[in-house]
Parts: sequence; structure tokens; C-alpha cells
Amino acid sequence: MLRVDLHLHSHYSHDGRSSLEQLISRARECRLDRLALTDHNTIEGALRLVEIAPELAIAGEEAKTLEGEVIGLFITGRVMPFLLPEDAMDAIHDMGGLTYIPHPLDRHRSHFRPERLVALADRIDIIETYNAWCDAEANRAAVVLADEMGKVAATGADAHSADELGRSWMEIEDYTGAQDFLEKLRLARHVVTASSGSGRRA
Repeated sequence: MLRVDLHLHSHYSHDGRSSLEQLISRARECRLDRLALTDHNTIEGALRLVEIAPELAIAGEEAKTLEGEVIGLFITGRVMPFLLPEDAMDAIHDMGGLTYIPHPLDRHRSHFRPERLVALADRIDIIETYNAWCDAEANRAAVVLADEMGKVAATGADAHSADELGRSWMEIEDYTGAQDFLEKLRLARHVVTASSGSGRRA
């Protein structure tokens, strides 16, 4: 089984505090097999990570839309910020990527209204049901939302520094591409070892 972290940031994000090299070193310490680097509104760091650690990297980006935020996984280019969510999600799928809704119901951060997520359901692949920075109520509500929508659930560390890696991850069978990854993720094991509990991340 592979240990995969699907939501983290480097110093390519405005609020990230660790270099790619620090993230790589920490991933090895934590025995993480894959990192989806999802910096805010840029794919520059993720593409660099693919170059220097291809066996570790999943290229991603957390893009701010005109409503909530959308993560693209397995993407090859930047998703421009401040698009309509439909356009951002279509851009991700046009690259062969997967759409991932982070911290969907966190009242402390920009998020989609639940009825909008339902309207966007055909474009959503994954809903984050555990985020280390969300409070328990928001995470429980996300579990219910993903279940009601029939969407694949994911756990995300939302790490903004290397020392925050290893608090949570997914354990997933090896995969052969984005769509196979999505199917394997449906059956993956969610692992949480520690929670920040602050509920105050961007």
C-alpha cells in the first residue's frame, strides 16, 4: 500500500514555509510514498517537484475560484485563479486531472455553499472529508456531504510546512493513472495520527 498526502503547500504558496527539499526529506522520514503538492494559484512548485522527485510527486494546484477553492490533481499546467468554478473544473478535466474540493464546509475559509456543490456534482471527483485545520464539526459535515453526493472521500493534511507532514495520509493500492487512482482512492484507508485543531488555515 502507498502512503499518499493529497493536500500540502511549499514556499511557492504565499503562506507556505518549507522548500521542496525540506518536504522531500520529511516525506522520507514519515515514509510517505506520494505527495500531491497543491500550492495556492500556482503549479510552479509542483512541476519542479515532478522534475526533482518524479517517484514522489503528484502535480497539483489549489486554485481560488469566484466561489470556493478547487484542487486539481494530476494536472500539467496552471489553473488560472478567479474563474467560474465550472471553468476551473473543466480546465482540470481537460488536462486529464481530477477535481478535489478541499475543506468544503469550513466556516473560517472561502468555501462553496452546499447547494452549489450539489449543482457542480458532475464536475467533482473527490471531496475532502478530513482536513487537519478544520474543526470536528466541519469535518463531520464534509463526511455527510460526500456520502450524500456519492463522491470519493479524501483526507488531507493541508500542511504548510514540512513539520506538519505525517499527521494524516491515505493508504492506497498502487495505480496506473489518474482514473485508476480515483477508483483505488474510493477503497483507500484514511489515517490520522494528530490534529492541529486550529481551523484557521488558508
